[in-house]
Amino acid sequence: METIKIKYFTDKIEKLTYIDGKSDWIDLRAAKDVDLKQGEYTLIPLGVAMELPKGYEAHIVPRSSTFKNFGVIQTNHQGVVDGSYCGDNDQWHMPVYAVRDTHISCNDRICQFRIVENQPKINFEEVNSLEGTDRGGFGSTGKQ
Repeated sequence: METIKIKYFTDKIEKLTYIDGKSDWIDLRAAKDVDLKQGEYTLIPLGVAMELPKGYEAHIVPRSSTFKNFGVIQTNHQGVVDGSYCGDNDQWHMPVYAVRDTHISCNDRICQFRIVENQPKINFEEVNSLEGTDRGGFGSTGKQ
């Protein structure tokens, strides 16, 4: 089991918990109240900074209910927190764009994260032809 050092920036959000057996994603919460008008963008503070284990990064994505409940889209669609983002002031944020007027309350669960091992070092070998099955070059059907 890996250990992650975590710093909380507020005592107004619930502490992170891992729900064994349900999912290996961990919910993150808004660390302050946020009001947005349709078309506005903001960075929502998540109230935590972490020192990830060496060789790992965190992937942050919206919860499945975030758009339905709050009408916001995560603007980078997936946030990646690399291991160098681990200082005392490196609070995690979720960049969002509002598609309708909305209110997000402090402690609302708005996104989730998991840690994954960093991609191994790779080399690219240029070739004239690939040996795999040719599927048509677009999506799974080859149709446009």
